[in-house]
Amino acid sequence: MTPDPDQHVSLGEMYSDYFLDYASYVILERAVPHLGDGLKPVQRRILHSMKELDDGRYNKVANLIGNTMKYHPHGDAAIGDATVNLGQKDLLIDTQGNWGNTLTGDGAAAPRYIEARLTKFALEVLFNPKTTAWTPSYDGRNKEPITLPSKFPVLLAQGVEGIAVGLACKMLPHNFNEIIDGCIAALRKQSFELLPDFPTGGIMDASDYRDGLRGGKVRVRARISVEKKNLLRITEIPFGTTTGALMDSIVAAGDKGKIKISKIEDNTAEHADILVYLPSGSDAETTRDALFAFTDCEMGISPNGCVITEGKPKFMGVSEILKASAFQTRDLLEQELKIRLAELNEKWHFSSLEKIFIENRIYRDIEECETWEAVIKAIDDGLKPFKKLLKREVTEDDIVRLTEIRIKRISKYDSFKADEEINKLEEAIAETEKNLGQLTKFTIRWFKDLQKRYGKGRERKTEIASFERVDRTQVVAATETLYLDEKGGFAGYGLKKEKPVEKCSTIDDIIAFTADGTMKVVKVAEKVFVGQRPVHVAVFRKEEDLIYSMIYRDGRDGPLLAKRFRVGGVTRDKDYDLTPGKKGTRIFYFAVHETEEASNDQMLVVHIKPALRLRNLSRPFHFGEQAIKGRGSRGNIITKHAVDRIVRAPKDFELEE
Repeated sequence: MTPDPDQHVSLGEMYSDYFLDYASYVILERAVPHLGDGLKPVQRRILHSMKELDDGRYNKVANLIGNTMKYHPHGDAAIGDATVNLGQKDLLIDTQGNWGNTLTGDGAAAPRYIEARLTKFALEVLFNPKTTAWTPSYDGRNKEPITLPSKFPVLLAQGVEGIAVGLACKMLPHNFNEIIDGCIAALRKQSFELLPDFPTGGIMDASDYRDGLRGGKVRVRARISVEKKNLLRITEIPFGTTTGALMDSIVAAGDKGKIKISKIEDNTAEHADILVYLPSGSDAETTRDALFAFTDCEMGISPNGCVITEGKPKFMGVSEILKASAFQTRDLLEQELKIRLAELNEKWHFSSLEKIFIENRIYRDIEECETWEAVIKAIDDGLKPFKKLLKREVTEDDIVRLTEIRIKRISKYDSFKADEEINKLEEAIAETEKNLGQLTKFTIRWFKDLQKRYGKGRERKTEIASFERVDRTQVVAATETLYLDEKGGFAGYGLKKEKPVEKCSTIDDIIAFTADGTMKVVKVAEKVFVGQRPVHVAVFRKEEDLIYSMIYRDGRDGPLLAKRFRVGGVTRDKDYDLTPGKKGTRIFYFAVHETEEASNDQMLVVHIKPALRLRNLSRPFHFGEQAIKGRGSRGNIITKHAVDRIVRAPKDFELEE
């Protein structure tokens, strides 16, 4: 007995099969565009439905949605959203009414209030029933295209985003004219580079684009100009955000104390126009950098080129997609030329046959015929002397067509006009054969003509530039004060009753040194523990090349040592020993200097505790004699005697020879 394939051994196997079926459906039929036309199934069905209803006039979107549901078995809301998304891209759909605003994020009006029709561009590059492969719709009542015969890389021009099961697709939009230039370069086998171009404009750093493949990234900035001393104007925003979301991010950064603003206004209409007012005393250039660092004025976008080809998903870069599309266009144009050539040859054949039939009065040979077979034979016999003038054999269907010529046409037949028409057909045939013989040149001319007719007004909007990432620590507004609780060993900007240290921001780090010779770096907070008996607490700035001077006792009874060092790289929240770490270690002296010269000027006096046979209890020490080393160095011994205290030497103090 043959096992039933629908029977599963276990519940786990059943769900495994069902999940794979569902995952395949989502990938192939919902989320990922096809390489052939650059469209997801819902987009293809919408456009096919619009072509089906096309009569040159606008159709209500509600009507388009209803008609599309014959092909797309999903809810009307999903189809409506996809239609609006296509219309907002301003390439394939000619819109009328309130279709929303991609700058502000405002939604479109209800489908019953807005209208649409296909653009002339879409009609020219997407549709040709003679080169379309068809498949039955989901219920078998209609036919729908497997893919539209696209002669333009719609996917690269519009961009698309979709999330499937286990993979995602994110194709960024590219410039219309640059796409055509790239197609021409690909056909000529020349090198080219294609970079994104966003409808919202902005400034883009695409140095890490990686041809749109996984792992690549582009950074896009808003265009911000300094209008006045205390006024910034945003006229272009990054792709993927809206003016409302951008303003919210600016306000949020202001509330967190990362930037200082006094007011923000949105005057956006057709173009973005946001005014950012700064408080008195603010630096406009620094604030602009802070907007890039802490708000959506700079955004990173990660592309992920994924398409359906040969019935499965494939990750492809934009240059590979462009080449495939360019050569697909050439193949489609070849098919169209061959179809046209066949039609022209067929028209020439029958026009020539008709001319022979009428001019040689072959129609008179059938006057005495009594049967249909006799009529066919009489015409065929009459044509025999002229068959060598034709390009193909005369079929019975040809003879049947001759019998259908009306007497009125025969009586008014004009041989001169017939010769003119045949000559025009011969010229068209010759031109078509020439184009087929020079197919690549013909395709390049076709692309240039397309650019000439539709490329105007589609100039690049996003400026290509290279810019460094803004160091957040350099531009953040220092709106808080760091306080130190010396007794408890806590620091933070929330300890307002304790000792103030210096101004800080909420993203700063704190460096703390304690009396037992340990150091650590922690993130600033309202209150954070920095260690018992801190001897130095400050905001840690990596870019500052500070020199630290320290004198400590190694253990309870060990010698007194001195060291000068730089901190170098550190890990946050890790304790670092600046001494050998013996129990009872104590720091007697600690100082910080910005330059080596200032550090060299330290002149100290070390006071030693009285002891038997010890006469000189005060000894000078000059830090300039100590080499600057790493924080892990042990240091140099000053004395092995017990030390009472260390003080700075008076200005008139002279070092004894």
